[in-house]
Formats: sequence, C-alpha cells, structure tokens
Amino acid sequence: MDINNEMEFAEEFETEPSHSDYVDLVRSDMYDIDRVYDLAELFKIFGDSTRLRIMSALLNHELCVCDISEVLEMNQSAISHQLRVLRTAGLIKVRRRGKSAFYSLDDDHVKKIIEMGFEHINEKD
Repeated sequence: MDINNEMEFAEEFETEPSHSDYVDLVRSDMYDIDRVYDLAELFKIFGDSTRLRIMSALLNHELCVCDISEVLEMNQSAISHQLRVLRTAGLIKVRRRGKSAFYSLDDDHVKKIIEMGFEHINEKD
C-alpha cells in the first residue's frame, strides 16, 4: 500500500461511527476482573503436567499416595506435594480411613474440565 492509500485508509477509519453501544454490551457480558484472575490461577494449577497426570489417574479411581506414586512412577514426597497444591485449589478431596488417606477429584466439574481439555486436544489430531 502506498502512502496515499495509507492516508485515505486512516482517514476512512477515523470517520467510522463509534461502536460504544456494542462495547458497553460486551463489557456488561464479561466476567468481573477478580473472577478472571481467579480463573487464571485455576488454569495455572492445570498448567503442570504432574498435576494433570495425578488428576488423570483420579478421573475414575480413588487412590492413596502410594498407589498414585506407583501409577506415575514417581516418589511419594513429590506426589504428596502436588496433592497438597491440588487440594488447596479445591480440585481434589481426601477421605481418611484409619491411617490411610484416599484422594479423588473434588467434583464432576473438575472431571469435565479435564475431559473437555482432552477432547479439544484430540480434535487437533
């Protein structure tokens, strides 16, 4: 585009009517900024492959730390650390039976997030 065409384009763009009504509508439909930050923090938790592997193991099975450790072929202290992060984020829950603790996904929403993520990835293949 030569300089004359660029200037004409800029002038034409500047004379476009304002879309303030549309902008206001979009703003009113958006989530509150604090909720957006909360969601970003949630996605950070999902951004770790070890945590995703743990949640994947818990999709359909309740497991103790030693079982998760064996399934993922990782040491128990590393698993315990990630379980603490997941539990603090409200993504998993623990059920105690005697001295044993069994972990599972907190609710169906967590399962759906994981399953939808994998569905999206599988669409790309």
